[in-house]
Amino acid sequence: MKPRAFLVDDEALALRRLERMLREDGRLEILGTATDPERAALEIELLAPDVLFLDIQMPGLTGFDLLGKLDQQPLVIFTTAYDQYALRAFEHHSVDYLLKPIEHEQLDRALAKLERMAGGEVPRPEIQSLLRQIASAMQPQQNAARLDRIPSRIGERVHFLEPARITHFFAEDKLTYAATAEKNWVVDRTIAELEEKLDPVRFVRVHRSTIVNLDHVDELYSWFGGRMMLRLKDPKKTEITVSRERLKELKERLGL
Repeated sequence: MKPRAFLVDDEALALRRLERMLREDGRLEILGTATDPERAALEIELLAPDVLFLDIQMPGLTGFDLLGKLDQQPLVIFTTAYDQYALRAFEHHSVDYLLKPIEHEQLDRALAKLERMAGGEVPRPEIQSLLRQIASAMQPQQNAARLDRIPSRIGERVHFLEPARITHFFAEDKLTYAATAEKNWVVDRTIAELEEKLDPVRFVRVHRSTIVNLDHVDELYSWFGGRMMLRLKDPKKTEITVSRERLKELKERLGL
């Protein structure tokens, strides 16, 4: 029996295109579509689809608002034209997210992941956890406190680093460093201070002396003595020890 899907997007053309692509693919049964998120919430509760293709930016209700109204939570594949909403949280608490205009390769990737979840190969994501994380990330007072650039003082000059470039932060010999592909930069903050100020969607503390940018993680593997290690995508293939007390959170953030 095919998984049953419902599609929500306030753009009628985008909705029809996605419906056509899914019907041509044939792996899902389409229960219905809606351009009005308020009406969609009612139909979703009535039809109880297995998976929801959901736009984020819609008038009246956002996709997140719509999810908050549902008693039964289907699996969710987000669709959005806004790259700033493509948070890493989507990868861990939804099936996937598709950036518009949706391409066949994107859709195939999401449907393949959906099949693995249905087969029990990948754990079912926790949508309420996503909603809590998104709500936290979107609070203006919290966003205002986030670091959107990291200063590193070199003599009389101050160099500013974009967080996306930083693979990890680490403390060594009473100094804190921001590591990039080019070099390590001294920063005037402790690891604890950075943990509070960095974007929690992207950065996670894996050791008392190390914070990792999840976008740069390449591999998690076992090591001697029951330890777990991270390997990064940087040119040096940096290896980082994960402390036991932080392993559970890291695995959750990596969707494991």
